[in-house]
Amino acid sequence: MSRTASIRRTTGETDVEARIDLDGAGVAEAVTGIGFFDHMLVLLARHSLIDMSVSARGDLETGSHHTVEDTGITLGQALDTALGDRSGIERYGSALVPMDEVLVQVAIDLSGRPFLSFDADLPPMVIGGFETDLVAEFFRGFSNAARMTLHVDVLKHGGPHHVIEACFKGLARALRGAVAPNPRVTGVPSSKGTL
Repeated sequence: MSRTASIRRTTGETDVEARIDLDGAGVAEAVTGIGFFDHMLVLLARHSLIDMSVSARGDLETGSHHTVEDTGITLGQALDTALGDRSGIERYGSALVPMDEVLVQVAIDLSGRPFLSFDADLPPMVIGGFETDLVAEFFRGFSNAARMTLHVDVLKHGGPHHVIEACFKGLARALRGAVAPNPRVTGVPSSKGTL
């Protein structure tokens, strides 16, 4: 069964298209007009082994907020669609990721219940057109649309670039584990019979 999806989200502020293949090799293409964000999306694909293509046009003249948030929502919708009823998956995933002086812990439950806990002390600044406060906005849009519980905790702080990169790599590694098929899992991995 193919675990792929293609979603397009068009609003008065953005036009975002995302395609994913959960059983890929981490091949990525990201064109959002926000250099640092594109880099993070490529890392997300590469370390999750999810093939990902993202194209976004947004009102960047007002800042990158709308483009980043709507990209998170669109990718989340694509993940939710590709997972189908979530039969036969691991469901849970976690990662402990170092990035030089930074250490980040990420945990995921593909529970069908959206929730984000994001604990990172990022100073307000812009890195490659990307405002640091948008990390949480991306994760919130992504976790809500994907219907997942997502916890991101920065255990050891350092430079903002390293913190953000470790957060995205942690999300990727946790996703890799959570979406992985498990041949021993029969049906949906829940005693309720649905996620």
